[in-house]
Amino acid sequence: MVESPADIHAIEQTGQFSGRYFVLMGHLSPLDGIGPNDIGLDRLEHRLASEPMKEVILATNPTVEGEATANYIAELCAQYRALKPAVSRTVCRLGGELEMVDGTTLSHSLVGRHKINF
Repeated sequence: MVESPADIHAIEQTGQFSGRYFVLMGHLSPLDGIGPNDIGLDRLEHRLASEPMKEVILATNPTVEGEATANYIAELCAQYRALKPAVSRTVCRLGGELEMVDGTTLSHSLVGRHKINF
């Protein structure tokens, strides 16, 4: 799960991911009036309810808004028992946009992803 199509390109460059993508339309930003339905989380909830998934990888940008969005999605996924994120947890320490992170770091993030426990 990524925030923009540009993030897909960054992940594809690693050659480490062969699953399906879900592209959000940005990130949550309550102060700017951007809520869950504004970024497509209603579509995600429908997909979680209708398609069996073994894993959901959260690859939101390592910003305050990106992390808030990832946490919201993780809680949503937990309701459907479809959860083993997160690329963003490793990339987060770099302090940059996902599309700007080098391929080696993204590869390590995909390989080293871990489950979020509640």
